[in-house]
Amino acid sequence: MKKNKSFCAYPYYVWMITFIVIPLLLVLWYALFKSENDSIVFTTEYIKRFFEPIYIQVFLRSIVLAVISTAICLVIGYPLAYILAGKTFKHKNMLMFLVIVPMWMNFLLRTYAWLTILEKNGILNQILRFLNLPTQNILYTNYAVILGMVYNYLPFMVLPLYTVLSKMDINLINAAEDLGANKLTVFKKVVFPLSLPGVVSGITMTFMPAVTTFVISKLLGGGQTTLIGDLIENQFKVANDWNFGSALSLILMVIILLSMRVMTKYEQENEGGGLF
Repeated sequence: MKKNKSFCAYPYYVWMITFIVIPLLLVLWYALFKSENDSIVFTTEYIKRFFEPIYIQVFLRSIVLAVISTAICLVIGYPLAYILAGKTFKHKNMLMFLVIVPMWMNFLLRTYAWLTILEKNGILNQILRFLNLPTQNILYTNYAVILGMVYNYLPFMVLPLYTVLSKMDINLINAAEDLGANKLTVFKKVVFPLSLPGVVSGITMTFMPAVTTFVISKLLGGGQTTLIGDLIENQFKVANDWNFGSALSLILMVIILLSMRVMTKYEQENEGGGLF
């Protein structure tokens, strides 16, 4: 039986080595080694290059936009997840369906849809004209990029929060109310602290794709907003500088690993039923 189980795992090992281990080793190779005088030498040149002001500016811009997008997702996603976790909410399944259904569409198509909405003669400006309100030039700005991030990554915030909140023990809330706590105190002292694992998980799952995105900034930013993801793509496709592109990717991987470390430290599932 043990031999059969081990044998069944071999395809996964092959997949993991082929599509995870080998690509990671290639990234490390290009980031830390270069060809010089017909020989391969170790170098930190490409890592140090990242700390030049122009690239730091791009990195900081990526961080700022990702933080803003993640914060908006948290502000919108937490109340939504709280409502979905309530057993007495009648339209819970329909609302959950509306949260998940955009994820069934292709990421590129979802982003292209916002071009139709935000362009000069798009749906948004047509509605504003109908209401005799001034039109807005949102497309190809940071606002459009943030809007695209929030729209695409909001489900990654909602689902972890919903999972934690739906497992929260109702007896803890009842006990707090029996001791005289009002709704706000119950939320601050009981609900929110117990939902922190979901908050940390949602922030991590939202922030990391937001900080590394390049499709959203290219389409909705119109090339006016260069993020770290765009910079990496350009190094491979335009500049043909695989060494620097790999170094940028390596730095982002370190950030991802640190975020995963935070997530595994604080994320603990809580047992129990729904909130209400």
